[in-house]
Amino acid sequence: MFIDSHCHLDLIDPDQNGQNLPELLSSARDNQVDTMLCVSVNLENFPKMLSLIEPYPQVYGSVGVHPTHKCDKEPEVEQLIKLADNPKIIAIGETGLDYFHCEGDMEWQHERFRRHIEASKVTTKPLIIHTRDAKADTIKLMREENAQDAGGVMHCFVEDWETAKAAMDLGFYISFSGIVTFKNAKELKEIARQVPLDRLLIETDSPYLAPAPKRGKTNQPAYVKYVAEYIAQLRDTSTEEIARISSDNFYTLFSTAQRCDRTQAA
Repeated sequence: MFIDSHCHLDLIDPDQNGQNLPELLSSARDNQVDTMLCVSVNLENFPKMLSLIEPYPQVYGSVGVHPTHKCDKEPEVEQLIKLADNPKIIAIGETGLDYFHCEGDMEWQHERFRRHIEASKVTTKPLIIHTRDAKADTIKLMREENAQDAGGVMHCFVEDWETAKAAMDLGFYISFSGIVTFKNAKELKEIARQVPLDRLLIETDSPYLAPAPKRGKTNQPAYVKYVAEYIAQLRDTSTEEIARISSDNFYTLFSTAQRCDRTQAA
């Protein structure tokens, strides 16, 4: 019923969360979460992440380097293309720009972002874009590099309506996390009301940003239902409708993913 379009299963600490991966996936299934996308943040841990998700047909992955991750050697386009050549890998990222956590000359972030966009266009696997305090430059680079030829999603969206509209004009989807349930997220709630339903995705970004009523806990894919429920309330529609539309959007965007039969998923 639900799809968690962005999580980091490899970063959920079982000692802190109290559940190992099979238990997390069982909890997700019990909460009608059929499919999830485990998103890469660096290449050093990519092999471990891939081996972790490999046994589970309901879990897909991406390949990429987060904009704040410091590397001894920057990822190359050819390297990203090679690592993406796997049916489990359905996206490139997460990538983008982050000026909140990084200061000084951001050209290294810009070049990294450009390489991810190029890899996405070559592989025809969509981009997962992270942007924080860098909305103008993010949209600028997307336009300069013809990111619309790749498509993708603005994940964990927290920017303004103008940025959302600019991204959607380039064919991108807007994904809402548990932040939309936070009391002080007034502008974001309004954007969640306005985004066309055919451009809407939902996510957890677990283990971070647990939604109300689970704030303070380690986030997990099972909690994506709370995001769906809240957006349904904002839009005066049913949770089932948000679940159906966001799931259809996921499979439209990530067209190499196959719908998972939840009765068969381990």
